[in-house]
Amino acid sequence: MEVSGVISAIVIGIVIGTLGRLVLPGRQRIGVLWTIAVGITAAFVGTGIAAGLGVADSRGVDWIEWLIQIGLAAAGVTALERFKARN
Repeated sequence: MEVSGVISAIVIGIVIGTLGRLVLPGRQRIGVLWTIAVGITAAFVGTGIAAGLGVADSRGVDWIEWLIQIGLAAAGVTALERFKARN
């Protein structure tokens, strides 16, 4: 992966992580870096799932892929928040 690909993954991860937090009700008690990490992970895993389902590459905007990634980010933020609340 080239440097531009890594930078793109980080930027997309920030957007996905932020959108994942926005769809959740209430306040999330995790930091910005955790949000970015969850977003980057959700972006990579969501792309893999979308590719497995055959919806990763379409004409125009890949809405289904975005929805998968945002859903994964929301689930990741929720899981991380609950994990941190226990400790």
